[in-house]
Amino acid sequence: MYLRSDCTNSNASLLLILVELNIPEVVAEVSERFERYEAALAANNIDIMDDSFWNNNATVRYSFEDRQYGFDAIHAHRLKPAPFRVKGERKRLELSTFGKDLATVNIDFVFGANQIGRQSQTWVRFPDGLGWKVVAAHASVETVPKME
Repeated sequence: MYLRSDCTNSNASLLLILVELNIPEVVAEVSERFERYEAALAANNIDIMDDSFWNNNATVRYSFEDRQYGFDAIHAHRLKPAPFRVKGERKRLELSTFGKDLATVNIDFVFGANQIGRQSQTWVRFPDGLGWKVVAAHASVETVPKME
């Protein structure tokens, strides 16, 4: 359980947020959706990649080459030929859930001889059968000094 209080205005009102962290069944659901997306990414399965993202103008994705604002831009980016990229060994995965409807997934992975890749996603569970969708994503690469 997480408890936070904030002063949100001059009247010093109290905001209490009670959230259960990392509910096992929610972690399992998000993990399954994340791994499904990762497999689709490796296979260039645009249908599954698109299905993983919220179809809304508010969805944002920062990629290695550029950034896309809105689902239509994300979809259009996927249709363009892209440089061949293969993620190497996953070094770290941090999956956190906040209650039953919000999650973040962050990974570090080997990306080339002297690069570390990073990927972050924010997942939201939507009602009415829409289910878990990525609402924001970011991918980047950092060049690190070679070890001699």
